[in-house]
Amino acid sequence: MAAVDEFKNKSIDEVLKELQTNIEKGLSEDEVKERLKKYGLNEIPEKEEPIWHRIFRRFWGPIPWMIEIAAILSASVQKWEDFTIIIILLFVNAGVDFWQEHKALSALKVLKEKLAKKTVVLRDGVWKEIDARYIVPGDIIKLKIGDIIPADVKLIQGDFMLVDQSALTGESLPVTKKVGDVAYANSVIKQGEMIAVVVATGLDTYFGKTVKLVAKAEKEERSHFQEMVIKVGNFLIVLTLIIVALMILFELNRGADWKELLRFSLVLTVAAIPVALPAVLTVTMAIGALYLAKRQVIVSRLASIEELAGVDVLCSDKTGTLTKNQMTVSVPFTVDGYKTEDLMFYAALASKEENRDPIEIPIFDWLKEHKLYEKVKGCKQEKFIPFDPVRKRTEAVVNCNNEKLVVTKGAPQVIIELCDETEFSKEVAYQRVEEFAEKGFRTLGVAHKKPDEQKFHFVGLIPLFDPPREDSKPAIQEAKRYGVEVKMVTGDNIAVARYIAKLLGIGDKIYSARELRGETYEEYVVLAKVLTKAFLKVEEGLSEKEAEKKAQKIAQLVEKELEGMKLPAGTIKRHESEIIRIIEEASGFAEVFPEDKYFIVDKLQKADHIVGMTGDGVNDAPALRKADCGIAVSNATDAARAAAALVLLSPGLMVIVKAIEIARQIFGRMEAYTIYRIAETIRVVFFMALSIMIFQFYPVTALMIILLALLNDIPILSIAYDNAKISPKPVRWDMYEINIMAFWLGIAGVISSFLLFFLLVEYWKLPEDLIQSIIFTKLVVAGHGTIYNTRVKDWFWKKPWPSPILFVATFGTRLLGTIIAVYGFGLITPVGWEWALFIWGYAIIWFLFNDAVKMAILKMYWAKKFFFAPGHFTWLKKEMGEKVKQG
Repeated sequence: MAAVDEFKNKSIDEVLKELQTNIEKGLSEDEVKERLKKYGLNEIPEKEEPIWHRIFRRFWGPIPWMIEIAAILSASVQKWEDFTIIIILLFVNAGVDFWQEHKALSALKVLKEKLAKKTVVLRDGVWKEIDARYIVPGDIIKLKIGDIIPADVKLIQGDFMLVDQSALTGESLPVTKKVGDVAYANSVIKQGEMIAVVVATGLDTYFGKTVKLVAKAEKEERSHFQEMVIKVGNFLIVLTLIIVALMILFELNRGADWKELLRFSLVLTVAAIPVALPAVLTVTMAIGALYLAKRQVIVSRLASIEELAGVDVLCSDKTGTLTKNQMTVSVPFTVDGYKTEDLMFYAALASKEENRDPIEIPIFDWLKEHKLYEKVKGCKQEKFIPFDPVRKRTEAVVNCNNEKLVVTKGAPQVIIELCDETEFSKEVAYQRVEEFAEKGFRTLGVAHKKPDEQKFHFVGLIPLFDPPREDSKPAIQEAKRYGVEVKMVTGDNIAVARYIAKLLGIGDKIYSARELRGETYEEYVVLAKVLTKAFLKVEEGLSEKEAEKKAQKIAQLVEKELEGMKLPAGTIKRHESEIIRIIEEASGFAEVFPEDKYFIVDKLQKADHIVGMTGDGVNDAPALRKADCGIAVSNATDAARAAAALVLLSPGLMVIVKAIEIARQIFGRMEAYTIYRIAETIRVVFFMALSIMIFQFYPVTALMIILLALLNDIPILSIAYDNAKISPKPVRWDMYEINIMAFWLGIAGVISSFLLFFLLVEYWKLPEDLIQSIIFTKLVVAGHGTIYNTRVKDWFWKKPWPSPILFVATFGTRLLGTIIAVYGFGLITPVGWEWALFIWGYAIIWFLFNDAVKMAILKMYWAKKFFFAPGHFTWLKKEMGEKVKQG
């Protein structure tokens, strides 16, 4: 709880006494020094990580270790070409990661810089301007129009202030603050001037609490991408080391030359360790980021692309995201004898356009749109009394064509009571006020009279609301089509939220954040309705229908009474599982604070959802950072942009939907490469090791392994440009599916290599060096064929077809490998074109067989049939756990 909350319900005298300050003199300089020691400076503390440590982090951890081990092994066998390539891959990974972090602004730093710089404070009875970082709790400060409030304060003197705190709370309109109210740090004063006492500074402010949440989210940040790369890397390293260790033991027992065996083992390990895996996946995402940038989406954290592809719940802020964040006139209500044009004309006369009041701007916009603006300009405003919280209305004396008029607009209840009730039905007017309130509209009453008249003439009501963006509804429908549920999360009141949700088709289950905080009064409302209905039926003898109607009305009144009431702590207690269920079922939440948004994202993540969060204000920053994929919309604050993983340059949700399409395409490329890389490791390592252990024969030389690694890994970077299918559902790393697909494709590759090996040795009885060259040719030609098996989860000839870049790169390296094998070039024994063409035919036949294996595996996987693969038992355990949950 922020410190300001403790002072909300206390009187001014109690606050001044507790803070030991004086409204006439303020604090003394000595007292300020003591409080600075106790509370610290009014700023957001930030410990910056040294640049050397940021660089060092890129070379420490499982993924860098994986590459560094490969480099050491290469150097140990003095294969400097391979060593150079591996080192380049290491620095590419580190460089791209460091550049991305450096490019993205630090959320804490931006939040810190948002604090107000100067403020006017009362010290020792003298008003002075000081740096805002030196104010302390108990300081008396002066606030005026245009100021950014420097700390959380309690207002103690003055008439009123109009404060814009939308960036903090998500409210779409400035709020009126009067004596006794609290105001938050970093909200902006739009009107008025008041004296206030500081009650909280720095991290103790409402704003500071937001910063703490951002910092907490950064510490808890997780990346499915990083987890997956570590799992794949660890699996391949362990698998390779086990096979190589077994091979060494077998051969040493047979009396093999340990030097040659060790050298070959080291080279085989280097070739098998997926040193290019992080680089290929990083480059794939980096190229995807460039493509997203062309679509007006800036990526500040590369891993967020993969997270976006898996988002299944998108929590969207309302103000400025789903809506335009500008008030608009809905369908007005006028009494008999007046038209809408009259209503808007009189409302404009009771306004002052140059004040740029957000409530008055839509009135003038309406008049301009309907070509009535010049009519207003024909009248001269002689006197204007601005709105204040006591009168709750504006009033103006105007001269129109030498005829004086007094016009007023403001709170509808106030305006209605000022008017001659014989001219209109007050009951009907109040009924319309209620109807507008139920929709969450901000309503203005408008009236006029002549200077000598006592009563005003009521003209009508102007309902104002923040309308949805034109593209919001189709974007939400498109998101649903892609399996993404959109939940609206807003600081606005529940009536506004329900109305907007209904317009956009989000759903009708919009709850107050009270539901999350255990402050719900739903049970009391239901109880009130049940008791009232029973009483009316028994005591009043009303029919079921009549009792139901009256009970509903009374329940609504009870709900309104409870809205502002603080319920006893712990009145309603819910288990975490029930809270998660409510959040999952809800279409959205209203009246939320930053910690509520953070809480919602956290609980959805605990329920195994991949959560996207959109927002534009400081209040959204913690949830944006906490979410798997935080998205700052266009015109977002610096704090929101810094906390987000993606920043939109174009307005509207449709940009996000297009980004989801691209992200899923990028994910498809990464998944295809991952399966390919695991399969290739299994294919090469198993075949090499088993050949040596069973047949005591080295199927390829150490040099061939190096050539094979280069020809297989480097060109595959072109997969970043491949055409990938866009999944209709959210995607995530399914290691079970990846493992079984890679395992069986790898085993098929091992079988094909052994069959060829058997034919060459037993049937054709070829020389050893020629056999090695032919096996090398087969591994080169067949290697990239696997990527065409893995790139689509269907028969290889189905769309989307390979991109020209991928085809040229992979076909070109197969051709290059073939030419090396045919002519030898002093590196290997030449095989000639006859054997080369035979190998191409052999590889094509096995490629078709591998595709059939893939389709069989997919069919069994989708049917959840039992078959062995690495990771199967983890999957089986998860399945059994799900069945137990379901009973």
